[in-house]
Amino acid sequence: MSTAFKQALEDGKFVVTSEIGPPKGVNLDPMKHHIELLKDRVDALNVTDNQSSVMRFPSLGGTLNVKELGAEPILQMTCRDRNRLALQADLLFAYSRGVRNVLCLTGDAVPVGDHKQAKAVFDLESVQLLHTVRHLETGKDLGGNDLDGPVEFCVGAIVTPEADPLEPQLLKFEKKIQAGAEFFQTQAIYDLNNFRAFMDFARQFEVKILAGIVLLVSARMARYMNANVPGIFVPDELIAELEAAPKGEALKTGIRIAGRMIRELREEKICDGVHIMAIGKEEVVPDILAAAGM
Repeated sequence: MSTAFKQALEDGKFVVTSEIGPPKGVNLDPMKHHIELLKDRVDALNVTDNQSSVMRFPSLGGTLNVKELGAEPILQMTCRDRNRLALQADLLFAYSRGVRNVLCLTGDAVPVGDHKQAKAVFDLESVQLLHTVRHLETGKDLGGNDLDGPVEFCVGAIVTPEADPLEPQLLKFEKKIQAGAEFFQTQAIYDLNNFRAFMDFARQFEVKILAGIVLLVSARMARYMNANVPGIFVPDELIAELEAAPKGEALKTGIRIAGRMIRELREEKICDGVHIMAIGKEEVVPDILAAAGM
């Protein structure tokens, strides 16, 4: 089995993925508009799974929309919301509907979201979920029961190259590879020197790395992430560049910064591709790619 996305990875293409944020409700028109806008510009589209522990239209439903509209989907699955029964069942359902790519995540903690009284599940975590996918591919479920019909997925995970300390991330990175991860989409990176150092380590493994590019829309956003989002560090010079933008031009500056980073990653062959996260501004992803010369 080889999906178009997996084939692009194997062919050595500089792969571009992006992500779609499902709505908080059932008005799917904006999401479908973003899918149509991006489907011919990127190699695959993630659909987030209750990102930041905020309840939204499900990743599985959004992934089916991506598939139905002719794009290549990557199903995001978090362990926070479902036990091993539900996770396995969703994987079987996704496969039956033609979804072949899955990104395995542990999931953000419930208290950061909008349902603080919800009970987190965490029956499994991301490494165990990777093992689960690979176990299903043997024709058996986690209970040792035979499956009537095989599955086969292209499986990915995440890594945080800017984590401080970095060593625990590197250990988990190796565990995820051993569990069967074929590709990684990183958390946001802004310091390319730090990322090069991470890639020096990562290149000893047979795995594809897509650098996470989160669009900066203001200096205030950059400072907020530095103060509140573990594993993300926006250098002072980028914050100063955003501050120097004329009034109303900060978004254009952020697009230029993202495009510049992608161009450098691609031209210097630092990694295998990028994962663009515009977070609510999916309509500017084509502008980012244009700024990158793609």
